[in-house]
Amino acid sequence: MARTASATANGRSQAKEPAVNGNSCSDGAAADPDDAKYRDFFWTYTEEPHRTRRLAIIKAHPEVTKLCGPEPLTKYVVAGVVALQVLLAHLLRDTPFWSWKFWAVAYVFGATSNQNLFLAIHEISHNLAFRSPLANRLFAVFANLPIGVPYSASFRPYHLTHHKSLGVDGLDTDLPTALEAVFLDSILGKAFFCTFQIFFYAIRPMTVYRVPFTWVHWLNLSVQLGFDYVLVFLLPGYFGVNSLLYLLLSSFLAGSLHPTAGHFIAEHYVYETVTPTARDPKNSIPIPETFSYYGPLNLLTYNVGLHNEHHDFPAIPWTRLPVLHDMAKEFYDDLPQHRSWTYVLWRFIFDEQVGLRCRVKRKQGGRVVGGGTVVARVADWKENEIEA
Repeated sequence: MARTASATANGRSQAKEPAVNGNSCSDGAAADPDDAKYRDFFWTYTEEPHRTRRLAIIKAHPEVTKLCGPEPLTKYVVAGVVALQVLLAHLLRDTPFWSWKFWAVAYVFGATSNQNLFLAIHEISHNLAFRSPLANRLFAVFANLPIGVPYSASFRPYHLTHHKSLGVDGLDTDLPTALEAVFLDSILGKAFFCTFQIFFYAIRPMTVYRVPFTWVHWLNLSVQLGFDYVLVFLLPGYFGVNSLLYLLLSSFLAGSLHPTAGHFIAEHYVYETVTPTARDPKNSIPIPETFSYYGPLNLLTYNVGLHNEHHDFPAIPWTRLPVLHDMAKEFYDDLPQHRSWTYVLWRFIFDEQVGLRCRVKRKQGGRVVGGGTVVARVADWKENEIEA
């Protein structure tokens, strides 16, 4: 469950976080839960916290910048997971799709592997597999293969904009839309969202704004379709339709009711109780908007649970995020955190005080990668800035 940002055992408190009480994103007894004002998102005029904390950490620990740079181990892990998925696709080629064996393998091994590849592409989008930007773009296309649908080229500009524009309405496509918040504000609605959240994350960005289609997108599309075609038509006896269905099912389950999928919600949904005073944007009281998780599932997910650390220093790779945490413990020990991604999913669905509106939003600030702060239906990137 989430831990509040009040005080730790040594009596020190984190001054930059608001006073919270309890463990949900509701407004406490003073707020009328039927009042539309209190059922909206958490609007704020404050700056996102990561730049401020990054500068403070660099000032306190200037050696932290030495942790930045590519991690050579990433390419070997990706190659191993891709090989595992191709092997399992081969072994399940004659297994009926609706059999328990097919779904069990897809859930236990396939979904875990493809979630790993989702997050490998996340690492690669920050140029953390190779020093060459071009090598990272090409390697992301390779990591994409077992996912079954082209994904890596579009993910990068949207994700980097998420970093530059955290919580900015109309720019940060990780934020649920108002339409989602209205129609999915129930136990059944939230269960539907968690079950099919992979589709929300795939479709939502395109409804907010479009990114230019570059040669990287064409490469991602053509290589992926070629790989799928080879599996289904060109290697009979080794693969087949069921092989591709296994990979697609693995991707669906990786973004559904799967323990590792809890990170999608755990990272930025507010599980803390926010007082009416903190909720009023005129008071400029920061609300916790990024949450870390330090549990064992980080071993399978490139330490994405260390999410405050990642947003503070996106140029530090997954293997060195624990080093960053230990180096700057005085900045991280007091921040709210989750202890279980599975519990995050469970509580998101069944707790009436937690839902899609539990996100911090900003009207202004941020920027698209390669563009300005003006929101357009087609983001004004220069091609070389997207590919850099």
